[in-house]
Amino acid sequence: MAGADRGPTARPPVPSFEMKQTSLHDVHAALGAKLVDFAGWHMPVQYGPILDEVRCVRERVGLFDLGHMGRVWVSGPDALAFVDHVVTCYTAKIPLGSIRYGLLCRENGSPIDDLLVYRQEDGIFLVVNASNTDEDLAWMRAHTAGFDVTIEDQTIELAMLALQGQASAAVLSKLTDYDLAGLGYYKFAFGTVCGLPDVRISRTGYTGEDGFEVYFPDGESERVWNELLAAGESEGLAPIGLGARDTLRLEAGMALFGHEIDAEHNPIEAGLNFAVSFKEEKGDWIGREPLLRVKENPRRKLIGITTDGKRVPRQGYELYKDDQAIGRVCSGAVSPTIGKNIGSAYLPVDLAVAGESVDLDIRGKRQACTVVDLPFYSRTRK
Repeated sequence: MAGADRGPTARPPVPSFEMKQTSLHDVHAALGAKLVDFAGWHMPVQYGPILDEVRCVRERVGLFDLGHMGRVWVSGPDALAFVDHVVTCYTAKIPLGSIRYGLLCRENGSPIDDLLVYRQEDGIFLVVNASNTDEDLAWMRAHTAGFDVTIEDQTIELAMLALQGQASAAVLSKLTDYDLAGLGYYKFAFGTVCGLPDVRISRTGYTGEDGFEVYFPDGESERVWNELLAAGESEGLAPIGLGARDTLRLEAGMALFGHEIDAEHNPIEAGLNFAVSFKEEKGDWIGREPLLRVKENPRRKLIGITTDGKRVPRQGYELYKDDQAIGRVCSGAVSPTIGKNIGSAYLPVDLAVAGESVDLDIRGKRQACTVVDLPFYSRTRK
């Protein structure tokens, strides 16, 4: 999901000066973070053991630098109609101050990106994946004909930090004048944070836990980061890298662009029907008809797999039923939360049934797996 992003690439390391950096880059280095190429940004993949960082978020609270994510502001008389034309969710039905998950799709229904859509009185704020920001902007700008809109890239000027975990409200409440108890899930508001006025505060997250995002002038990043760490010391707050974030989102059954969704995997078969509106009153939108056909006749379904075997499912590993290849792993990880190795994969609809037994092929050796419904973990039914 948005907010969501591709995992660290496997290509050879690139000198950091050739990669983009958030304004917290040197802070991460000073904290001993392992910095890697992450969608063209030099980002912290971990500060310590990844499984410990996962447990920190599940049991206490973690702080994430999400400055690599794209932030886009769409304004003008036709902003609402334009976003409804290019995004799958029904933007005009989003209540003011609310957020929805959606996707940008090509004419054939294949996703360009997934994103979060914030609706406010004077425009639409979008949060997109770091790896796709340039493509998203180009795509949207290429489809503005007939719409009176302005599309502004605010990625550089706005910092983005996230607090995730059951103690996140306790930490943030020490530094804001906004009543966080009154901010519902997938809602946003503006308030003072760390003495900064008009900070966008949202309550979403990409971990399966309660959490908040704050957006504020980028020049204040280091001060706000340090004040959050200080405020959260008594709650066990720690900085968390993007490696743990990937495991957390997989446990929570959240899609990752480039893994569960891409040009070959559409949002319907990925189980993202809630983010795709076919209501007539929304009007036509890019990719509608092809996705409607998929909705009427899906061929496969995204499911979870668990295994008691020692090997972790990894992207690209094949799955077999008897001697027939039936699918490939999209994502995989060691899950400290449920104590198993887990993965996601697409299977034919008739085999995508909880309890079904399949085999993971690892360089010619088979390992037994069990199909399970997503998510692997939910805080509402621990």
